[in-house]
Amino acid sequence: MTADLGDQVLTPLNFLERAEAIHADRTAMTYHSRSWSYGEFAVTARRMAGTLAGHGVTRGDRVAVLASNTPLMLLAHFAVPLAGGVLVTLNHRLAAPELAYIVQHSGASLVLYDNEFHPAADSFGIRTLAVGEVLEAGGPEYARSVDDERSLISLNYTSGTTGRPKGVMYHHRGAYLQALAMIHHARLGLDTVYLWTLPMFHCNGWCFPWAITAAAGTQVCLDRPDPDTVWRHLRSGGITHFNAAPTVLTNLTQHREAANGPLGRTVEVGTGGAPPSPTLLSELTVLGIHTTHLYGLTETFGPAVVNEPRPEWNSLSHTDLSKAMAVQGNSNIVGTGIRVLDTVGKTDDAPVVDVPADGATLGEIAVRGNTVMLGYYHDDPATEVARMGEWFKTGDLGVMHPDGSVEIRDRAKDIVISGGENIATVEVEHVLTSHPAVAEAAVIGIADPKWGEVPVAVVTLRPGAKVSTEELIAFTRTQLAGFKTPKHVYFRELPKSGTGKILKHRLRELISPEAPQARSATVE
Repeated sequence: MTADLGDQVLTPLNFLERAEAIHADRTAMTYHSRSWSYGEFAVTARRMAGTLAGHGVTRGDRVAVLASNTPLMLLAHFAVPLAGGVLVTLNHRLAAPELAYIVQHSGASLVLYDNEFHPAADSFGIRTLAVGEVLEAGGPEYARSVDDERSLISLNYTSGTTGRPKGVMYHHRGAYLQALAMIHHARLGLDTVYLWTLPMFHCNGWCFPWAITAAAGTQVCLDRPDPDTVWRHLRSGGITHFNAAPTVLTNLTQHREAANGPLGRTVEVGTGGAPPSPTLLSELTVLGIHTTHLYGLTETFGPAVVNEPRPEWNSLSHTDLSKAMAVQGNSNIVGTGIRVLDTVGKTDDAPVVDVPADGATLGEIAVRGNTVMLGYYHDDPATEVARMGEWFKTGDLGVMHPDGSVEIRDRAKDIVISGGENIATVEVEHVLTSHPAVAEAAVIGIADPKWGEVPVAVVTLRPGAKVSTEELIAFTRTQLAGFKTPKHVYFRELPKSGTGKILKHRLRELISPEAPQARSATVE
């Protein structure tokens, strides 16, 4: 059957073919002291695909990858789909039983692994291939064509904070379009040198493996993105771009190297996973790090909403500019809509309408477009709960501003309802992190016999800083209504996921039993 004019399959594999044809001698990837040109990168990816095909991988087979941000993980984003397989990236920070569940649920028949993860890979009970067996294979090249752009390119598993992780189905079309959106919003180009601080196991690294290849930039693999290493690359590695959660950026601003002053050039960084505080954004700006605030979920291929700079920001003060940058923004360029639904406190059978665009009325954020998942793998009930016709309900609460931009206020499960009043924990956290002694803060609700729930805060202090519970409560009371003020403050390290997201469900487990005994010590 002959394809119609203008009817070609969209797949990010096309980006590699183009980069090889036009930019074969440009540097595609570096790792420690070694580098690969686009010509070498493409040949290696096809040889990896040939090795996979030789081990029986065919169309639709799931191939798991257990690696950090190394060449194996990056090349697998091309080699696995080139073999016709479906990529299943594994979070190497998970415990063995958690990894085993994902491997079993996905139906993976083969796992590729970096050598340090050999014990875990060997425990899955399926075929394994070590990095040397695939990366250095000298066999024949192989590339299977993609016939259906809505066929699976990858399965990405959610963090599972409310139960078992769910497998989110990504399709070739969505990966292609999301990569194009990231090129635009991150301002990627031939001179891009991208540092891999964001885990590639998370939303396929927001589709940046494919985006940077499309732009023919350079990808710097980094297996251990600790602050020392990241700062070394920022100072001397010519890095132009990276992405990271706000907690990772906080660690950078508080590192001793930050005291040595600005970078002397602008480095573009995208951040998401939690709303960055205006204080953090201000500190990054001083260092020469230009931050773009992004919002999305695993179910939306990563960033679905982008806060783009506006001309009127040029006249804002530093403080007001940071506040404007903390808003989430509007749909990315391939999105086709965003709504804030009036569902808070409503029954399931109530008519669904949008909240007014007043920047104040809280509702649930919903998105639609070509970069929304196909659904949850082998979980139709969960898929039906998440969808409303063509709209995906995110479970995040936010407001719609008059200019059409969305601002996230909380996860639906994190909102604190005290005496019938909704308290957005993000608002309280931003006030707390504006205190000079506070590095990070998380606010949760705990049961209260009078009010139903009351907010409590958990904070991590900056190195050498001291502040008491009473001082922090008094500080927040000067900026927030009394019912929003934390009733207790605890000082401890915040538990985080593998992507740097604060785990509030874990905080509830740690804090709730302690709630009656408020701590006033400076630090534990």
